[in-house]
Amino acid sequence: MKLLRVGEAGREVPAAVDSQGNLRDLSGVVDDLCGRSLAPNALQALAKLDLEALPKLQPARIGPCVGSVGKIVCIGLNYRDHALEAGLPIPAEPIVFLKASSAICGPNDPILVPAAAEKTDWEVELAVAIGTEASYITEDAALTHVAGYCVFNDLSERSFQFDRGGTWDKGKSCDTFAPLGPWLVTIDEVKDPQDLRLWLDIDQRRYQDGSTRTMIFSLAQIISYVSRFMRLEPGDIIATGTPPGVGMGQKPPVFLKGGETVRAGIQGLGEQVQRVELRQPARA
Repeated sequence: MKLLRVGEAGREVPAAVDSQGNLRDLSGVVDDLCGRSLAPNALQALAKLDLEALPKLQPARIGPCVGSVGKIVCIGLNYRDHALEAGLPIPAEPIVFLKASSAICGPNDPILVPAAAEKTDWEVELAVAIGTEASYITEDAALTHVAGYCVFNDLSERSFQFDRGGTWDKGKSCDTFAPLGPWLVTIDEVKDPQDLRLWLDIDQRRYQDGSTRTMIFSLAQIISYVSRFMRLEPGDIIATGTPPGVGMGQKPPVFLKGGETVRAGIQGLGEQVQRVELRQPARA
C-alpha cells in the first residue's frame, strides 16, 4: 500500500492511494499513521480494506507520511563515493547521528534556509519507518521490524555542521530540514530495498543519481547495529545515507541560496518537490 497524510500542517488525516491513483480517507479506520498503527497487524488490516468504498479525498497538501515521529536516526557516509567526495575515510562502522523531529515537514513544503546560513546542502536518502519495537535484534530479523519505506531529504547547513564547534546535529535539525514522503510504501510493495534508484535535481539539473546497491552498510545491517545502542520504537525513522552529488562535493561547491526548486525521488517511492525560501531573522 501507499499510505500518506493530507491536510493542513498539524491537521493531517491518514489516507491511502487506490488502484486508480485516487486518495482515500482512512480517518474512519485509523486515527493517524503513527506508532502502533504501523504494526504488522494494523497494516494487514488496512491492506484488506476495499479502498474504493472509502470516501475520496480532493487533492490537498501532502504532509509527512508518518506522524508523531519519536526520533530520526541518520547514517552518515553510507555510500562509498559520497565519503570520497567529502574527503573522509570509508567508515568501518555505521556513523550514527540524530536529527530533531521538529525538522520534519511535508514532501512539498518550502525549504527554509536559516537566516545565518552559508552552506545549505541537500541529501536524498531512502528512509525506513519502524513498525515494531527493536532492541538488540539480529540482521536476519531486522527487516521484519520495518513498516515501510519513503523518500527523505537530509538537508544540512554545513557551516553549522562543521564550522560552528558542535556536533552534526545542529547542522541537520533546522526547521524544514527533514521532508518526509510523499508516501509510506509498505514492505510488500518493495521487492528489494537494496536495488532502488535515487535522484535529486536542482532547477532541472541532476546532481544526485545513485542506487541503494552501492550502500556500504545494508538496511539490515543498519537496523541491527542501531538497535544495539538505542531501542527503536514504532514510528521512528531511520535515514540510510546519501549517494554522491551533494553540494559540498561540487567543484566549486554549490549551496542553496533561495529561489531554487528541488526535486528528489526514489524508484517506486515517489518524488518530493520543494521551493527554497530564505527564513527571515527573528525580530524583537
